[in-house]
Amino acid sequence: MDSYEYGELLKNLQVKCQNIAQIIKVDTLKQELDEILKLENEPSFWNDNKKVAEIGKQKSKITRILNIYQNVLDSINDASELYNLALSEEDNEMLDNLFSEALELERDIKKIEIEVMLSGENDNTNAIVTIQPGAGGTESQDWGSILYRMYLRWCERKGFKVELLDYQDGEEAGIKGVAFIIKGENAYGYAKVESGVHRLVRISPFDANAKRHTSFASVQVSPEVNDDIDIVIDEKDIRIDTYRSSGAGGQHVNKTESAIRITHLPSGIVVQCQNDRSQHKNKATAFKMLKSKLYDLELKKQNNIVDEKSEIGWGHQIRSYVLAPYQQVKDLRSNIAYSNVDAILDGDIDSIIEGVLISGK
Repeated sequence: MDSYEYGELLKNLQVKCQNIAQIIKVDTLKQELDEILKLENEPSFWNDNKKVAEIGKQKSKITRILNIYQNVLDSINDASELYNLALSEEDNEMLDNLFSEALELERDIKKIEIEVMLSGENDNTNAIVTIQPGAGGTESQDWGSILYRMYLRWCERKGFKVELLDYQDGEEAGIKGVAFIIKGENAYGYAKVESGVHRLVRISPFDANAKRHTSFASVQVSPEVNDDIDIVIDEKDIRIDTYRSSGAGGQHVNKTESAIRITHLPSGIVVQCQNDRSQHKNKATAFKMLKSKLYDLELKKQNNIVDEKSEIGWGHQIRSYVLAPYQQVKDLRSNIAYSNVDAILDGDIDSIIEGVLISGK
């Protein structure tokens, strides 16, 4: 990097910082924080524990965003001052130090860009994830299990916890379907990016002729709803079926029909749970899953982003994973291609998720 490139980088980062300030509305956030501080000074405020918790969460979020923004702004301003000083004094050592810190500056800006993208109403909630293989039998079911492992490894990397809700083994390999909850800070904010159809192209390990096969799997992500969100489900709109559990690797297999499947007839949404030996607990969890999916559907309707029902494989494709004849993962929203396919399938998907968040699609 030379002086000209560094100067252009600073200009670019300053523009990004100005854009971020407009998006997060810095002055408005400061006013909201002042109002919260005034509320906290009122003795009666602390009598309502529920309100205290809600306001405390809001305060923490505002403070975090403002602190990150201010730190980045200070870093850019400091770098700009040092850069101008080094140029005027022809201090090459100082310039070299600034050049070496350029990547860190870019990372800081990227961090706040992502923070801004994760400031939505539900972004800080847990995420309910369902993976459903498309048509194609064993090939697609194996692809479903590969995606499931990818997300488990990603959760390990992020420090997220995973609670398995439903797992159906494939007939020969892979899975017929899986549902799980990802628990952690901004779990839904990150995981929501994964909603859509994922396409795999590879030489099939199940084909004796070693032909190339294309497989599809649908990933659905919805925010875990809490009791504050009122979702009314009419009994006449649902059908409840019970069946025997058949967990991963033979786990949780019961002789009694403790597994629950709920079909919401108006929307066609189907949820199922076999996580517990208790049918009552499975039913409660299944209803929670249904409420989350209905809530997510309503949000999408409000934002006019509900796709017409379509067969998995030909719906809203978001990403392709090509393993043959070349290796590449390409996200169709950010339009960024990645060559580290093995690492991605091992859960290294942060860069993909961040690319989509920053692209705003």
